[in-house]
Amino acid sequence: MIRRTMTALAVAACMTLAPHIGAAATPQLVPSLATASNPETLLLDAREAPRGIMIAHLHIPARPGNFTLVYPKWIPGEHGPTGPIGDLDMLSVRVNGQKVPWRRDLVNMYAFHIAVPAGASAVDVTFREILNSPGDMMGTSKLAIVNWNRDLLYQNDTNNRDVIVRSSVILPAGWHYGSSMPVASRSGQQINFKPVTLAFLVDTPLDMGQYVRKIVLWQHGTAKQVLDAFADHPEDLDFSSKLIKEYKRMTPQALALYGARHWYVYHSLLTLSNKIGFQGIEHHQSSDDRAPEDFMTNPMEQLAAGDLLTHEFSHSWNGKYRRPFDLYQPNFQIPERTELLWVYEGMNQYLGDLLSFRMGIRKTSQYPEYLASIYASMANEPGRDYRPIIDLTTSAPYLYQSYGDYTSLRRTAGDFYTEGELLWLDVDSIIRQKSHGTKSLDTFLHLYAGPPNTGPITKLYNREQIEALLNKVVPYNWHAFFQKYVYSVAVQPPDALARTGFKLVYTAKPNTFIQANEVLRHYVDAWYSLGVRLAMNGGIGDVRRGSPAWTAMLSPHETIVAIDGRAFSGKVLTRALVRAEKDKKPISLLVKSDGYFNTVNVNYTGGPRYPHLVPIKGVPNMLAKIMARKN
Repeated sequence: MIRRTMTALAVAACMTLAPHIGAAATPQLVPSLATASNPETLLLDAREAPRGIMIAHLHIPARPGNFTLVYPKWIPGEHGPTGPIGDLDMLSVRVNGQKVPWRRDLVNMYAFHIAVPAGASAVDVTFREILNSPGDMMGTSKLAIVNWNRDLLYQNDTNNRDVIVRSSVILPAGWHYGSSMPVASRSGQQINFKPVTLAFLVDTPLDMGQYVRKIVLWQHGTAKQVLDAFADHPEDLDFSSKLIKEYKRMTPQALALYGARHWYVYHSLLTLSNKIGFQGIEHHQSSDDRAPEDFMTNPMEQLAAGDLLTHEFSHSWNGKYRRPFDLYQPNFQIPERTELLWVYEGMNQYLGDLLSFRMGIRKTSQYPEYLASIYASMANEPGRDYRPIIDLTTSAPYLYQSYGDYTSLRRTAGDFYTEGELLWLDVDSIIRQKSHGTKSLDTFLHLYAGPPNTGPITKLYNREQIEALLNKVVPYNWHAFFQKYVYSVAVQPPDALARTGFKLVYTAKPNTFIQANEVLRHYVDAWYSLGVRLAMNGGIGDVRRGSPAWTAMLSPHETIVAIDGRAFSGKVLTRALVRAEKDKKPISLLVKSDGYFNTVNVNYTGGPRYPHLVPIKGVPNMLAKIMARKN
């Protein structure tokens, strides 16, 4: 049923489950003292958000004696122990107005021990959230992002679907907000929300800011999707009517893809700021999307990253409604197991891109060019020679936080998104080929996350169930397929592109998508020629093993100062590549390394090289059918 009271929805959210297949043993849970009749309360005073501070006031039901509160550690959607405990400041605990000492656990830094006096039934906790730190910017002087897990403590060893929380927020003067949280009342700048489960609260972020634009993208009865865009500058909210029309296709195309919805009111929350990093975090009835200030006004941004909102929207089905069994834990302190992210994120990378093309944000005719860019990136990644997808997904909790030199050797979390997209495109093409075009991955998705419509509930799956559903669509040895391409080191499927009607070639013509990213992200891509990626000043970011640059002993952190006697620039590099192709002479680089300068001659005469797909004569263009808009 669509029409339900929001309080009942909140308490019931995420409670409908498939059997918890093969779940790891969990700590002994205790009953929550925060109940519907006696909820934990949270008042978030965000009036100082413009200066990067919010203050959380919590009233937490407790019992006399030793009592432990915990700060959320494993954050759903972030796939790791990413709770920013270092941003919690000025923690104070009181009981009946009297200050009570607290002690951090000696091993578990996220736990705080309190001796609750006899006769007390609750503790009052206050702390300050520091919004911004390097690589984790959550606010500017004009907008801020509220992830509730950063603003609360809760009773240890409880089930977050049993803990009831009633929250409120005080906005800065003149600021507005967007959220899927059900509202109980409002008084001036204070918004009081209805009681919800702790799981629901953490799954329902809030954006706020001075400059906002709200657009209803789709509505059917009481169900709707809303875009809540907040910007540092009002002119960045001047979206074109054409772009709005394309985004209004998001829900219709997603419903055609999946066959049903599993949310009531969905808010696509979008912050537009150059100070806040590019990011997208999925939630069941909303998404926390962060992009550069010109993301919605610069067509090149939509070309390069037009799947930002669609990827997170698709996660409402694939990731929130259907979720790997061992990503679903009773509370935020228990580690998640992430091996099935090749479905959760890998398939979703394909579906998010697919939606962006079907909606018209990117042209259907551009998909082969886009596919060439990601196929070539994986075909030219040395780390694939020894590290399979399953190791990347299993180690995701640390890979998301892992940075360093030679990313193409070490591999990154981003690889199971990209390689996952190629994997699921191959699955789609196999289904289409074997069914003679009568079925597709869309058919699978209707079984996987389709009818009937529901609210935000969760159904779990394991690998065997995914393979069984695929076999219902088209009989095939899916277990062996995934065993080979996910669970083992393997080259990309040799017939994957040919099945879609294309083959990969390299030419001197720049790839449209690579070129857009070069311009927007300010780097120079010579990965398929010299084998390097460079900053605009010539700084080397990565070197491809086995490439001419690798043979010449170039390495990250060195800087190419000059090429063939001319100061470094992208254009000078291109001219040198063209020159070397003609006269077959080495390219001379002046390289700065640790305060020293030396000349390096690179023996490469292949000219500029960029990946493209070209049609195979006589083979139908399957990609056009895959990306075609659904009526």
